[in-house]
Amino acid sequence: MLTRLERAIAAAALSTAAGQARGDVIAVHPGGFETAAVVSIAAPAERVWATLQSPALWWEPEHTYSGDSANLSLGAQAGGCFCERLPGSGSVEHARVIYIQPSQVLRLQGGLGPLQAEAVTGVLTFELLAQEAGTTQVKMTYLVSGHLRAGSEKLVPLVDQVLTLQLQRLKTAALKSLR
Repeated sequence: MLTRLERAIAAAALSTAAGQARGDVIAVHPGGFETAAVVSIAAPAERVWATLQSPALWWEPEHTYSGDSANLSLGAQAGGCFCERLPGSGSVEHARVIYIQPSQVLRLQGGLGPLQAEAVTGVLTFELLAQEAGTTQVKMTYLVSGHLRAGSEKLVPLVDQVLTLQLQRLKTAALKSLR
């Protein structure tokens, strides 16, 4: 029997026939939420993995503190920082790597964007699944739990939209690197 998350990911996978990332809100409750998105990328897992490790190549600049994705970096090892340099020697830790299995799984812990100012724990997971003909399916889940002053119901649609955009940009960047 499939879990609710597995059913949502399967449905999202079917809806990516046009090649767009598809995101879904899996659960919402007063103390948090869960989102999932999936995309199929016509590139080998190693290429997608290399792109994933370079958020400066694919993270939307509008969703950074500095307004410039070039300021983003990812330390690709347990304890590594998904960080951003700010003008005037400032910096932001968006998340910390808590699990990494090259070309397979990257898991980060942190409250992204406006969630950073809330009393929450967020776990963002990227799973890469090599498929036929050099294609890679990327499943992204974000599970957030804690105290959200604005309420989960208000934040989850925005978080889901932003993360789905990031996944689509990952696909575009991975494909661009093949040219």
